[in-house]
Amino acid sequence: MNRKTHQRSQRNFDLVIEKDVEIPMRDGTRLRADVFRPKSAAKVPAIMNLGAYQKDKVWVPPADLEEKANPYMNWEAANPLYWVPQGYAIVRVDARGTGRSPGYTNPWSPQEARDFYDSIEWAGKARWSSGRVGLLGVSYYAMNQWLVANLKPPSLKAMIPWEGAADMYRDFAYHGGLFMMGFAVNWYHMQMAHHLLGKPRSTSPDSFSSPWIWEYMRNSLDGDFYHGRQARWNEIDVPFLSAGNWSGMGLHLRGNTEAFLRARSRHKWLRIDSGTHFGPFHSEEGRRDQLRFFDHWLRGVDSGLLEEPRVKLRIRTGGRGNYVFRHERAWPLKRTRWTRFYLSPGPVGGRNEVEGALTATAPRRQSSLTYWSNGLSRPGLGTPTWQAALIGKASPRTGASFETAPLERDTEVTGPVVLVLWVASSTEDMDIFATLRNIDSEGEDVHEQGQQGQPVPVAKGWLRASHRKLDERLSLPFRPYHAHDQRQWLTPGEPVRLEVEIWPTCMVFAKGHRIRLDIQPRDGIGSAPYTHYSADYNSGTHTLFAGGTRASYLMLPIVPGNTSQ
Repeated sequence: MNRKTHQRSQRNFDLVIEKDVEIPMRDGTRLRADVFRPKSAAKVPAIMNLGAYQKDKVWVPPADLEEKANPYMNWEAANPLYWVPQGYAIVRVDARGTGRSPGYTNPWSPQEARDFYDSIEWAGKARWSSGRVGLLGVSYYAMNQWLVANLKPPSLKAMIPWEGAADMYRDFAYHGGLFMMGFAVNWYHMQMAHHLLGKPRSTSPDSFSSPWIWEYMRNSLDGDFYHGRQARWNEIDVPFLSAGNWSGMGLHLRGNTEAFLRARSRHKWLRIDSGTHFGPFHSEEGRRDQLRFFDHWLRGVDSGLLEEPRVKLRIRTGGRGNYVFRHERAWPLKRTRWTRFYLSPGPVGGRNEVEGALTATAPRRQSSLTYWSNGLSRPGLGTPTWQAALIGKASPRTGASFETAPLERDTEVTGPVVLVLWVASSTEDMDIFATLRNIDSEGEDVHEQGQQGQPVPVAKGWLRASHRKLDERLSLPFRPYHAHDQRQWLTPGEPVRLEVEIWPTCMVFAKGHRIRLDIQPRDGIGSAPYTHYSADYNSGTHTLFAGGTRASYLMLPIVPGNTSQ
């Protein structure tokens, strides 16, 4: 069956809705769920989610969403009016301590994963069930799919984690060792407000009363606290479609690509979209991919799924919109040309807010560039006069920026990115915030649409210098993997080598545009809402080295031509 046209005529099922169905947990707690299913003697597969967004809270989508509003729409969840006529049951479970379910609220915890396991097995044995259960949902409802998959519930046959972080240390709480305070704190308190002040309110008056934020701050290194809060890829063997978003460079994208790269599953697919995090999920094209996947694994329908390449990427071309998908056979792409662009401090064509160039060859002589962590370099620190001349602006810039020359042709960058830096600091530590930007021929940013609809740059990466220790078993040439299990403090003035993981991206930089790299001591352009706590030691001077034996470089995945491999 052609993958582009796979669809089935929706059957004329009467919709049966069962509200507040009690699902027994192994410890005696009873979670509550809503079940939407066809009125039929035939047994049907179940599509489930479990989470904190209140199954009874109706979501009114924007008017331009392809899937239209109805009384059963729920934030980041599947629409029963689409799935039930296709012959599926939709099961929505309020997680423990949320919505209509009593108990202690603990999102993305080992307890929640066990509850999800018990809920899946309940659905697999329900009187209306075929015994085959699939998982589907965005964000929260994707993140805990990885965690329950670790536990291998027998009734779980397939899952679609749509934009789902998979490591609550690296993907969510600590980017490169930096606490993502802006999102984590706001998200937790917003859910608390929804449950205690909003409508509908939670059954439990103690919802979100745990010291959840404190626990994450208290556990600022990876360790036992995160066991059960991270995907264990060698244990995940269920078929899955991992759906990411290039704009998810602060929460979900890393989990989706790591899943495809590392999970044990023989049957796995990777899809990466762009734009808001709910638009693609509810699009006609997105739902068709979901239906094809579940029809194959939950219903045994030949949907053509096994006949096509396993990777599907929407190729961004620089703010133009209407981006098209391209199929590939591997991730990263096999034909990638891993290309180094070396940092070279010095004036760049009179451009005032650029401290250096990105060049194809490393400077022969070693040089350095020093900046204050709370502003650009001051005279008297051995920095060049062209750089010091930039001082005096009302809002002094922080860090330093490097640019390529105008590109001679359209240049595609698709895949993981690595920034290798030689650095030193006058303090005991140093934060690196790296941002990739697309600069047009007029010197203006070409932004993309972020997950919340905000303008965002091309890609971001982070690393705290004291967290530079690598896990050599898991590090790859194109993706460093940091252990985050100890702090290696800096000796003031002593250079060290850092490998900064910049989350995967896709961009065709147009001819005449420049690729820009910002290196800063705090969040830069397009960071919100995934902003970080800036530690109080960020008050001294930081130095970047370039050339000679301390060549710093940005390694980009350049993709030649347009032939899928």
